[in-house]
Amino acid sequence: MFVIVDEREIVTSGYASRFKKEGVSSTGFCPDEFREWVGSVAEPDLGAIEAFLIGDCKARETYPRIIRERSRAPVIAMNEMHSLEQTLDLFAAGVDDVVRKPVHVREILARVGAIQRRAAPIKEQAAIVGEMKIFFDGRDPEIKGDTFPLPRRERRILEHLVVNRGKRVTKAQIFNAIYGLFDEHVEENVVESHMSKLRKKLRRKLGYDPIDSKRYLGYCLSGC
Repeated sequence: MFVIVDEREIVTSGYASRFKKEGVSSTGFCPDEFREWVGSVAEPDLGAIEAFLIGDCKARETYPRIIRERSRAPVIAMNEMHSLEQTLDLFAAGVDDVVRKPVHVREILARVGAIQRRAAPIKEQAAIVGEMKIFFDGRDPEIKGDTFPLPRRERRILEHLVVNRGKRVTKAQIFNAIYGLFDEHVEENVVESHMSKLRKKLRRKLGYDPIDSKRYLGYCLSGC
C-alpha cells in the first residue's frame, strides 16, 4: 500500500484514483492527520506500507525522520517545480527520491522498485525464485521462460510474498498491502480466495505448490 501526504485533498484523492487503476492500494492524509496516524498505527499495519509519497506540507523536511522512527519503507518527495536547492535539502533530510509533478504512478512504482532493489539487490532487476521470475513494475511474472498472465490482485500477492521472502506474512498483512488499511467494503477473507486461485495456477504450471501456509502463522514462498 502507498501512503500519500499532501495539504490538498484533490492531490491525495487524484493519486489514490490513479493507483487504483493500476491495481495498487493507497490512501491519502492531510499533514496533521498523517503525523497523528504514523505515530500510533500498529506495527503489522506499517509492514504493509510499500512507500510514502510526500507532497506539499509545511516543514516536510521533518517527515523522513518521523517516518524512519516507525518504518523503513521508501520515502519519495513530490515537487511542484524544479528547484536544485529544495531537492538537495530533501535528500539531506533523508528522502529516498525526489520527483516532479505531474508524475505517472507507473514511474513511481518503478522508482520504488529500484529503491527496494538497491536495499536488497535482486538478480537482473527482478526476483528469481526457482523457475519463476517476478517483476515489480507491473509486468506479469515469467515461469519457465514464458509469460504467466495473472489478474492484478493475484500478481500483487505473489509480488508481496517475494518482497517478504524469508518470513511469513499473515492474511491481514496481505489484505492491507493489496486492498489498503482503510477499505471497509471488502472482507479480509477475500485473500483466501485470491490465494487459492493463485496456488492452483502455480501448481498447474510448476507441477508443485511454491507457497507454504501454516494456520495462524501465514504464508511464505517455499524455503522459509
